[in-house]
Amino acid sequence: MRAIGVDAQMMQEEVHAFIKKHHLFHKQATVLVGVSGGPDSLALLHYLCSIRKTWSFRLIALTVDHGLRGEESKQDVAYVQQICKQWDVECLTTTLNVKMYKEVEKKGTQLAARELRYQFFQACMLRYQADYLALGHHGDDQVETILMRIVRGTNPSALKGIPKKRKFAKGYIVRPFMCLSREHIESYCEAHQIDPRIDPSNEEDVYTRNYFRIHILPLLRKQNPSLHKNVQRLSESMDQDDSYLHDQALVLMDKVIDFNQTTREVTFPVNDFLNYPYALQRRTFHLILNYLYHTLPNGLSYVHEDHFFDVIHSKKPNVTFELPMGLKMSKVYETIRFHFQDHKPVDSVIRLEVPGSITLSDGSKLTATITEHPERDSKYRMTCPADEFEFPLYIRSRQQGDRMKIRGLNGSKKLKDIFIDEKISLHLRDTWPVVTDHQGNIVWLIGLKKGTMSGNVKSHSFLQLHYIKGNM
Repeated sequence: MRAIGVDAQMMQEEVHAFIKKHHLFHKQATVLVGVSGGPDSLALLHYLCSIRKTWSFRLIALTVDHGLRGEESKQDVAYVQQICKQWDVECLTTTLNVKMYKEVEKKGTQLAARELRYQFFQACMLRYQADYLALGHHGDDQVETILMRIVRGTNPSALKGIPKKRKFAKGYIVRPFMCLSREHIESYCEAHQIDPRIDPSNEEDVYTRNYFRIHILPLLRKQNPSLHKNVQRLSESMDQDDSYLHDQALVLMDKVIDFNQTTREVTFPVNDFLNYPYALQRRTFHLILNYLYHTLPNGLSYVHEDHFFDVIHSKKPNVTFELPMGLKMSKVYETIRFHFQDHKPVDSVIRLEVPGSITLSDGSKLTATITEHPERDSKYRMTCPADEFEFPLYIRSRQQGDRMKIRGLNGSKKLKDIFIDEKISLHLRDTWPVVTDHQGNIVWLIGLKKGTMSGNVKSHSFLQLHYIKGNM
C-alpha cells in the first residue's frame, strides 16, 4: 500500500508540473469537470479538489445520462452526485436522448452521444461564465487516438492527437492527465480509496478504440512501458511544427491566392504557387477547402490531394477534376480555379396554400396540413399553432437583410448569422429554402431554425409543415 501511495504522490507532482509547463489553469478560476463516474474522471475530480484551495478554484462537476444503458446509467449519475456531496463539490446533471438524436441526424451512437454531451458542456460553460472545462483524457487515450488516426488516414496533422488545451465556448477545454497512463490513474484511485463505476461496454472490442486498448496497447507497452510519454512528446512536437507551417501557409495565401466571396471562387497563378515548398502547397490546398466548405464533407480523402498535385503539375492547358458537394478544380493555362457547380435556386417565390403541397424545381416537396394531432417535430418537420402565422405561405430563397424570430430566442437573428453558426457552405446559402407567411415573416429556415411570432395564440389546431428533400 505504501508503494502505491508513493506512486500516487509522484503522479500528483507530475500532473502539477504538466499544468504549470503548459499554463493549463489560472488562479481564482471557475472550473467545470466532466465526470462519468469512471476511474479517469473521478481521479481528476479528486485531484482538482486537492488543489482547489491553493488555486482558489470554484469546482462544478457535470455528469450526463445518455439514456443508453437504462437503470445502470441512472445509477452512475446518482453515484457521481453522492461523491460530489462527500467531496463538497457542486454537481449538475442532465439526461440526453441520444437514440432520438442519432435517428434524426443519421449519426452513429458514439458520435451522437459526444455531440449532445458537448452541447451540454458548452451551455454550462456559458451559464457559469466558466474559464475551463477539465476532462479526464490521459496518455493512453492519446496513444489510442493517434494509432487510430494513422490507420484511418494519412494526414500528418493526425499525429497531433488530442489537444491538452483548446478554446471552447468562452474558455478552454483542458486535459491535465495527458502526462499519465491508465495504470497511474488506477493506482491513484486505489491509494485514495476511490471506487469508480465501470462501464461494461469498455470491455467490448467491437468499438475501434476498445480494440486498440485491449489488443494493441499491451503489445506496445511490452516494448516500452513509457510509451504514453513518448507519444505525448510526439504530439506536442507535431502541434508546434504544424502551427508554424500553418502560419507560413497563411503567408502564402495572402501573397498568391485570390478569394472572390461574391462568386465563391478561389484562383491563383500556378507558377507563383509552385515557388513555395511542397509542405506549404499541401497545407494551402487544405486551407482553401476549409474556406470553401466551412464544414469538410466526409467524402474528402488523400486521393483528392493527389489529384490536386496532378492538376497543378499537368502539362495540359485545360484540366478539371471534381471534389465532393459540387466543388470543381480547374486549370486553364497557368491559372488554377476552385468553383462550385451552378445550383438551381429555389424558384423566386412560390405560393403554398394551407392545406396544400408544392414541388420545387430541385425535386423537393413541401406539404402543409392542419391537424389536431400533430406528429413530433424533427429536422424536416415543423409544427406550430395554426393561428401563429398568416396564410397562405410562400417559399423562396434568402434576401438581403433577412431576419427571423427563433423559437426560444429573444429578439430576431439575421439569416446570414444563422448560416455562419450552422456552418453552411457559402455556395448553398443562396439556394436554401425559406418559408414565409403572408406578411413576409419567416416561418421556417428549413432544416435549420423554426420561427415564432410569440403572439397570443388561441387555436387548438396545428399547422404542420413537412419537407422532403429532392435528389436533383
